[in-house]
Amino acid sequence: MQSFIQYRKFKHAVEAQLERKGRLADESAEKSSPQPGQTYTPEPSGREKDVEKGDAEFEGDPSSPHPHEHLHAPYGVRPGEVAAVRRSSVPREAEETMMATNRPQGEVEPPYRPGGSSNDDEGEDDDDDDELMRQRSSLAATLSPQASGNTRLGRMLTGVNIRRRSTREGGDGDVFVVGYEGADDPLDPHNWGFGTRVRCTLIIAAIGCVVGIASAIDSSVVRRVAAEFGVGEVAASLGTGLFLIGFGAGALFAGPISETVGRNPVYIVTLILYMIFIMAAGLAPNFGAWLAFRFIAGVFGSTPLTCAGGSISDLWRPMERVWTFPIFANAAFTGPLLGPVAGGWIAQSRTLSWRWTEWVTLLVSGVVLGLVVLLQPETYPPTLLKWKAAHLRALTGDHRYRAELEIRRESFVHRLQRALWRPFLLTTREPIIVLISLYLTVVYIVLFGFLDGYDYIFGQTYGESPGITGICFLGIIVGLFGASALVLVIYKWAKHDLQKIQEQGGDKLPPEFRLWFSMLGGAFAIPISLFWMGWTARPDISIWSPLAASVLFGYGILCVFISCYQYIIDSYETYSASALASITLIRYVASGGMVVASIPFYQNMGVAYTCTILGCISAVMVPVPYIFYRYGPWIRKHSRYAITHTSKA
Repeated sequence: MQSFIQYRKFKHAVEAQLERKGRLADESAEKSSPQPGQTYTPEPSGREKDVEKGDAEFEGDPSSPHPHEHLHAPYGVRPGEVAAVRRSSVPREAEETMMATNRPQGEVEPPYRPGGSSNDDEGEDDDDDDELMRQRSSLAATLSPQASGNTRLGRMLTGVNIRRRSTREGGDGDVFVVGYEGADDPLDPHNWGFGTRVRCTLIIAAIGCVVGIASAIDSSVVRRVAAEFGVGEVAASLGTGLFLIGFGAGALFAGPISETVGRNPVYIVTLILYMIFIMAAGLAPNFGAWLAFRFIAGVFGSTPLTCAGGSISDLWRPMERVWTFPIFANAAFTGPLLGPVAGGWIAQSRTLSWRWTEWVTLLVSGVVLGLVVLLQPETYPPTLLKWKAAHLRALTGDHRYRAELEIRRESFVHRLQRALWRPFLLTTREPIIVLISLYLTVVYIVLFGFLDGYDYIFGQTYGESPGITGICFLGIIVGLFGASALVLVIYKWAKHDLQKIQEQGGDKLPPEFRLWFSMLGGAFAIPISLFWMGWTARPDISIWSPLAASVLFGYGILCVFISCYQYIIDSYETYSASALASITLIRYVASGGMVVASIPFYQNMGVAYTCTILGCISAVMVPVPYIFYRYGPWIRKHSRYAITHTSKA
């Protein structure tokens, strides 16, 4: 619904822009219209020319001392603002492009000669330039006023960059690359109202929360599932494990597809399919069908894990993401922790079937899907500019208007194949991806290992019921929200550092700044909490001791998650969704395996040694954020996909 309304808004905005600029184009057309005695030859009415593949037309106004001054105007520069630019300041490539653009069809390009003349080595003088200008003036007089008017209008539209299409882009004609009108264009999601952007962020966070609930809620009813289907508890835990593995597999598709068709179609379609298979899991007649439906539901439920980071980047500028990204991070981790809270009471109930874990998930997911359909607009900039370009083509009849996404004119299948291959490419070639993946994998192995491990830590050690054991997960949630207090400190530091960078000519913080969340105790908090919990979860020590350790664990995992995700987004920018897909695959496949292995692990090793082993593994990963903070710029410099420096103002 919101996307449809948004599409109409783009049409109205384009109509308003054309109306403003059309007056200027008409005035210019009157000045360049043929005088009495001059004629022009109209285009044959039956011929449909491909303006993008070489049917170039005269671009300049012969009455202007610099007839091409607007052809390569910078983004957002209005006609007339570059009139003072001298021809000698135009790079050779731009000069050759402009010469080719205005050359009549069939005319051979003269060799380039510095100073504006040609054939200097053959001894010809500058009179050739005067003759060339006379030919261009004559050509302008014989062209259709409407044809030259279209080009003149394209040059006048702010945010439209006229350039030549390269051969690899499918042609050598002109293309009008459509962008936003300027930094303050209200169509840009970064410039939407504060309330609108907060609403969109909360909806994205809600999607992350609800699929997180689905990933963990079945872990509380393992024993009842095993009893109904006649399998062991380890086999029954596959319902959660396969859902998580499906998360990882689906991430390979959700992220790249969102970079091809936009965010909203992916959110809506995958949420519908995810809900269908959650319902199928609730109706599963046998154990094999239940496992299959849980896996497929996980595949379609992975959308927010890879697309949400990109959506937040679409809505908020880097400085604003210091405090907005933790909103999504809290929701993403709260979901898997709320699942056992609800599932524990269902497991304890004598009247509710274990299948109510699926029905509760389905009901909550339906509410979130309704919010997405009714209230969530499209945020992906290439898609929005594609809409704008489509409106410009329809309203002007000029098919040279193209969004950057459309210039190559590739098929959807070809673009999708390239996008799907990119996560594998990043995983094998990027050390940043490898190390961050290992770091988050350790965190998630511990987190999802607790889904079954909490029954041993709190249920068997302290004799708590399934419902109370589920409530013990709230300790981790308290730690999550406690970590959000760091936002105030880090935001203050970010403003101070950004001011220094702007004084030096830059305009944004380096990706390494995002690592402060981990370096401010988050990296150390995880192993400390595991050692603490493992060696104090004993009947002779109060239950409040392991609960306090769980609070510290929650603080640590949120800090690490925020640092890793934002570092990836800032380091890879355009390819961030593909980079996050790589990380999601690795950590969720490992987490799914850990869920299945955690039952025999806790049974055979005991709580103390299991937590100690996990604490030692996490301790090895503590230096990772400090290594990236120190050597991150050097690593990015040698990367093929990561950005290498902050952009200049």
